[in-house]
Amino acid sequence: MTTVSLQTEFPRIDAVGLDGLLVRFGETLDEPANRAALAYRAALERASPEGVEECATSLVSCFVRFDPLAVTPDALSTRLRAILDQQDWYAAALPEGRRLLSIPTVYGTELAPQLEEAAQVAGMSAEEAVKSLSDAQVRVTAIGFAPGQPYMGSLPEAWNIPRQTALTPQVPVGALVVAIRQLVLFSVTTPTGWRHVGQTAVRLFQPDSDTPFLLRPGDEVRFPSISRAAFERLKDDPMGGLSTEALE
Repeated sequence: MTTVSLQTEFPRIDAVGLDGLLVRFGETLDEPANRAALAYRAALERASPEGVEECATSLVSCFVRFDPLAVTPDALSTRLRAILDQQDWYAAALPEGRRLLSIPTVYGTELAPQLEEAAQVAGMSAEEAVKSLSDAQVRVTAIGFAPGQPYMGSLPEAWNIPRQTALTPQVPVGALVVAIRQLVLFSVTTPTGWRHVGQTAVRLFQPDSDTPFLLRPGDEVRFPSISRAAFERLKDDPMGGLSTEALE
């Protein structure tokens, strides 16, 4: 079997198993690398190279699954490299069809009990933390870990706080958690090492819908603060009071 050589600089193309290639734009999350991954995936889907069966983005890379009976890794790598050479992907326009979503969130209370702890680690009061988080507009950088679950960033530098050293035994569906300048909104009930700072009523994964994943990579999201009473009124709404507008 032929193998794909690994480049030493980014972007580079790595082999993943027998039927995958990973186009990598960086080692760690930053805005240009995430932008590049999103824009490159959109271009690749438009180009539809022979043998490609699936494309998916992570924080800073684009995974390409292919049919090894239809195309060799070397041939596909050459095609992917040709697309890479078309432009500076780190400065590329983001894909069309992105949306700005506003998801009402109650911060703190017994529903999100780690707000004050997270605020202290970030060097803020609880009130300052709520304002910072509710004023932020973050990009969905990737979907992963659980169905429809978004990773979103980047928050201001003050939120470059570590994950916990121990696990919280369980957070509910709709939990908003924070660490390392990112927000994650949970689509399932699960243990986590991220601090639970807000609670929403939205259901990110709706398997009976034509579009089961509510959010998409490249979307931008705000989490405006609402009262506990307002949250209670939204609990029976699977959209959790979400509002949406198109982004240019």
